[in-house]
Amino acid sequence: MRRLLWVVAAAALLAACGTTKSTAEPQKSGPKRIVSLSPTATEMLFAIGAGGQVVAADEFSNYPAQAPKTKLSGFTPNAEAIAAYNPDLVVLSTDAKGIVAQLGKLNIPTYLATDAKTIDDTYAQITELGKRTGHESEAKALNERMQGDLSKLVAGLPKPKKPLTYYYELDPALYTATSKTFIGSLFTQAGLVNVADAADASGSGYPQITAEALIKANPDVIFLADSVMGETPDKVKARPGWTAVTAVAKGNVVALDSDIASRWGPRVVDLMRAITDAVAKAQA
Repeated sequence: MRRLLWVVAAAALLAACGTTKSTAEPQKSGPKRIVSLSPTATEMLFAIGAGGQVVAADEFSNYPAQAPKTKLSGFTPNAEAIAAYNPDLVVLSTDAKGIVAQLGKLNIPTYLATDAKTIDDTYAQITELGKRTGHESEAKALNERMQGDLSKLVAGLPKPKKPLTYYYELDPALYTATSKTFIGSLFTQAGLVNVADAADASGSGYPQITAEALIKANPDVIFLADSVMGETPDKVKARPGWTAVTAVAKGNVVALDSDIASRWGPRVVDLMRAITDAVAKAQA
């Protein structure tokens, strides 16, 4: 269930972070029938004006509202089900079940954009989608707008005497994301220090931390990416021993939109806004 919640973490364990590859060359006019098997790619496509070319999107592509969500799966893809939409481009975030090769045998072009490791990977994927869909100028404008918005949000933060620490919760079992991950890089931009970095002995970027270790680390802010699973600041406060944690004692436990927190597309600006708002509150 943790993997269903945290799409970014799941994809990271399946594919090389921040890389892209394709069996389709950029098309000047752009494909007419795109199938997106990545919620992030779906958001990117609509944000650059290619939404009208998307004929089908995967089961988790719930944004924007007009996205043509179907029962197609990016985790357990079915080549025949995809081919039924007669696509001239399929966009994926992971090559699950060797789907790229399967679609290649059907002469269906693909573009594989794995989960981003840094914000620069996001910009690169938006640029590439722009080239491949005939929306290069719109993609460039989106990147510039995102860069400007993110810079303003970070620049607007007051300079703390001492960097604030944080804990990012993926699920109630206390799996978390370190500063090595895409989500962690955003917190680093906001000047925050991740208390879970030391717990990542395997280097996966997604360790499990114990309650005792978390309480001892005493983060200044806690971010909940598992609100979709029913976790709330009140539930965190009710956990044994957690009232001693600074974030809990001072009311700095923030419930994030789980979808926005698990994707690396245009709404990363909204995520950064939630982060910087929390930082400003904690510093007040």
